Amino acid sequence: MIVKMMKYNIVLFSAEREHFVERLRELGMVDITTSGWEPTEADRELVSAIDGRTKAVNALEAFAQSDDYVADAKAIEAGKVYEAYLAAQSAIAAAKSENARLQKVLEEWLPWGEFDCSTLQKLADSGVVLRYFTAQRSTYDRSVAEWSEMFNIAVVSEDSAAVRFVVIGDGSEEIAIDAQELKAPTQSNTETKAQIEQNDAEIAAQYAVISAAADAKAEVEAEITALKRAMQDVRIEATADKAAEGLLLVMEGWAEKETSAEVDKLLDEYPSVVYIKEDPTPEDETPVKLKNNRFARLFEMIGGLYALPKYGTLDMTPFFAPFYMLFFAICLNDAGYGAILLAAGVALALKGGKGMRQAAYLTMVCGGATTLFGLYTGSLFGLSIPQLMGYPNMADCHVPFLDFQGKFFAWSLALGVFQILLGMLLDIVFKARCFGITTVFGKLGWFIVLLSACLAGGLQMLDENWIIPGFTTSSVAFYVAMGVGVLLMLVLNNVKRNPIVNVASGLWDTYNNLTGLLSDVLSYIRLFAIGLSGGVLAQVFNSLAMGLTGLDAGIEHFGVGTIFQIVGAAAILLIGHGINLFMSSISSFVHPMRLTFVEFYKNAGFEMTTRAFEPIKK
Repeated sequence: MIVKMMKYNIVLFSAEREHFVERLRELGMVDITTSGWEPTEADRELVSAIDGRTKAVNALEAFAQSDDYVADAKAIEAGKVYEAYLAAQSAIAAAKSENARLQKVLEEWLPWGEFDCSTLQKLADSGVVLRYFTAQRSTYDRSVAEWSEMFNIAVVSEDSAAVRFVVIGDGSEEIAIDAQELKAPTQSNTETKAQIEQNDAEIAAQYAVISAAADAKAEVEAEITALKRAMQDVRIEATADKAAEGLLLVMEGWAEKETSAEVDKLLDEYPSVVYIKEDPTPEDETPVKLKNNRFARLFEMIGGLYALPKYGTLDMTPFFAPFYMLFFAICLNDAGYGAILLAAGVALALKGGKGMRQAAYLTMVCGGATTLFGLYTGSLFGLSIPQLMGYPNMADCHVPFLDFQGKFFAWSLALGVFQILLGMLLDIVFKARCFGITTVFGKLGWFIVLLSACLAGGLQMLDENWIIPGFTTSSVAFYVAMGVGVLLMLVLNNVKRNPIVNVASGLWDTYNNLTGLLSDVLSYIRLFAIGLSGGVLAQVFNSLAMGLTGLDAGIEHFGVGTIFQIVGAAAILLIGHGINLFMSSISSFVHPMRLTFVEFYKNAGFEMTTRAFEPIKK
């Protein structure tokens, strides 16, 4: 259900804005319209400051759980925690980057052994220049005689793979040989190692600073709160209309109808504030807040992934929630997998914190539904429950299990037709209440035709015994219903138009609706396909586990080899079912959502908004 809202147009003196907005923030019940805000450069800096501190808090929380955290680090001066954190991060990044460069230098020169760069520089100053080369062992052996005739070569070190040598000259020679020349070293390996150790010590010292910042992250969180309040003030100030040469401000606000009396009371405390309170109009961009029962409320987060319903329309959450739960169970279709999700939801509810409670309850509901549906279809971790009970043939079992593979293809289409018809009915009822019954004659005609066809001819496709007495495809009642439906959708689809124009328009709509509805209904086959594929994969992993370890033939003599067989089978089962559960859970989450947002929302006439009710508050 969409909560009823009241609109406020408020006029106040500009000088009172700051105090007035603070009182509204303390009340926490008014959403101030700030759409159309164009940020200035200073505003962008404010946004950047909020974003930077938010990321810093997240990083500090993660750092406090890492191995680099230093307990009892020296406290940072109050008011400088964020700046100290940024400086430490920058110093660590610079030290790590320098160490990466030094490590490459060390790896390059370590095979050359120890040397003194000052001595090499003295040789260069006296006219003796060393140029450094490395060549593959085979290349050097093949070419050393030729190279020695042209240059003074001295081998420094060698191994089975490479030879490192210097060419001694005055620096003016052109040396074109099949070897890689290195830049002359600027410091010895000992000096490089010392610099790396110095940088490591700097990194450790900065880790202590970040640890102290993690201990004092509450200061950064307080800064974020203050900056967000400042951002609210900036947006309100920038989007309020100015009048009387800037002396007055005109603001638009929204409050829930149930609590608007408290807002009125606050506004009445300001004798200089003038306000107009009225119901929203269809042209207003009214913010939306949903209020549902405890079951439907769990699925608001699913609907929120797409969009909120437009104010003044119908909230679809209570209507798609049972379908989503059922579709999830059908797609996962295994009692064992459902039990795992149910247990995961319980664990998340107990240890996940208040912010994760809604997701935990949703996981529990979907996991519980999957467990029940999996028991109904007789599937437990890919095993057949009837076979475990001693019935090789499901039809012989006294428990009425559902033959998913044999019968659910038709049932998936039936579920699709039912949800689409429900969506059409919701759209018809809502628009008839708002705009009058004559405005929905066309869609009502389609609904009557489809419903009549499903009741008279579609039920027998599910079960040949499902026949409604007096309402079959050959009964008078059926033809009457079809005639009424055709009359509404072809002749009376718009009572204000010429009937001939209506017929032409109705025929065109018939073509579009037939092709669209056929596509919509066929989309529900994915329920059957996903549920079947997950079950088949579970059976495949069971067969692999038993077949590869030889356990499918049974255990004749228990011994050490049997233990290895059991361990191997358990490993295959854990990995295989883990992969299958992960992939099937993703499919079970996404595809019912797709059926909801595309097929159901479209036929239910869903209209969306991008604005949620967000009152300013402390």
